Amino acid sequence: MLPDATVPASLLAVLGSLRGCFTYPGFSNFAALVTGLIANTGRGTVTGMLLGANLTRHWSHDRAHSFFTRASWDAQTLGAALSHLVVRHLVPDGAPLTVAVDDTLFKRRGKKVFGACWQHDGSATGRDGIGHGTCFVVLGLIVDLPFLTRPVCLPIAARLHRPKQGPTKVELAASMIRFLAACHYARHIDVVADAAYHGRALRDLPGHVTLTTRLPASAVLYNLAPPPTGRRGRPRLKGERLGTPAELAATAAFTPQAVTRYGRTEQVYLAETVCLWYGSLYTRTVRVVLLRDDDTDTGYDLALVTTDLTAKGTDLVTRYAARWSIEVTFAEAREMLGVGQARSRTRTVVERTVPFGLYCYTLTVIWYTLHGHHPQDAAEHRARAPWYTTKAHPAFSDMVAKLRRTIIAARFMPIDAGQPTDTEIRTVQEAWATASADLA
Repeated sequence: MLPDATVPASLLAVLGSLRGCFTYPGFSNFAALVTGLIANTGRGTVTGMLLGANLTRHWSHDRAHSFFTRASWDAQTLGAALSHLVVRHLVPDGAPLTVAVDDTLFKRRGKKVFGACWQHDGSATGRDGIGHGTCFVVLGLIVDLPFLTRPVCLPIAARLHRPKQGPTKVELAASMIRFLAACHYARHIDVVADAAYHGRALRDLPGHVTLTTRLPASAVLYNLAPPPTGRRGRPRLKGERLGTPAELAATAAFTPQAVTRYGRTEQVYLAETVCLWYGSLYTRTVRVVLLRDDDTDTGYDLALVTTDLTAKGTDLVTRYAARWSIEVTFAEAREMLGVGQARSRTRTVVERTVPFGLYCYTLTVIWYTLHGHHPQDAAEHRARAPWYTTKAHPAFSDMVAKLRRTIIAARFMPIDAGQPTDTEIRTVQEAWATASADLA
């Protein structure tokens, strides 16, 4: 039998919670490739994972490729198991789950790459804002880690979007939200998204799920439907027209409020209205929160619409600001782990490699939180790089670097990481001998 990679015991303890998503040999391959992607400092290709796992002389490269082409595992089921792992270890008991949804483009070339085409690229530097590649709609759990002052978004679901072929981005997001809600039916879930995520598919989410998104400038709002008159005919579904957010802001009464967002607490001015966004969410009652950064300004700087009718307006602004963490996750996953660099072309592999890479991001953060963090990590980084004078908290790059050092150390341990030491064996043998003597 071909030898497997040396996976640190602490990382294997984290991965062990996902064992039920794979067959026995499949889990062995999964653990090796996760270790390889994290340890690899080159391109995040499948052969790069093999190189990072130090298995190029022991495995055929087909064994690594077959994990993504033919192995029996499902990315959605794996993401669901990963979400339970995140909730169990990083979310307080009974606390609501905050979920960010967004899409991102992984640039690819070639006519035969499944799902690749010219489409919107939020990170494009050109005037047109488009790029060629594969677009994935991603769902991530936003968590607060005890050693960080900023929220972190951990991907737990990702699905390929094909423009004009199959479901839209909003429909994919709605499907993943409903699946997550079914997996965590006992938890309240707050979903946050940018202005692109609204419409018919998000009208009828489960009762324990709320949606908060940015309100487009062209949205038209209406008063709630008046009570039935008792006359013949269908009762009215909406009230009088309130207008666009700009028209609403012209007559709204703004009050000063203290809001915490992006690591700062500052005073802003808020105005709230309970109404209907009939064109998008139909007859679902919503709240619109208008924000001004300066009371001397006219109009508004931010307009939010939410189906959460009980949360404070300041909490909604804070919740929406936490959405930015998913953008940070996309940038770090690309730069640190090489997510999206796999050179695959077939449908199955394209649909699996990106979620796999994003899940490795989540696994790295979980491992660091449970086994890798030390209060002196930031100080040690400042000692190595004294120009980071204001660095007070570890970044994702520090988490990856520490896990890589742990992986390298495990490879050079004189014994297998999972085997007992000689001292431990002698201690057990002495205990047995003592127990036998007492019985005699």
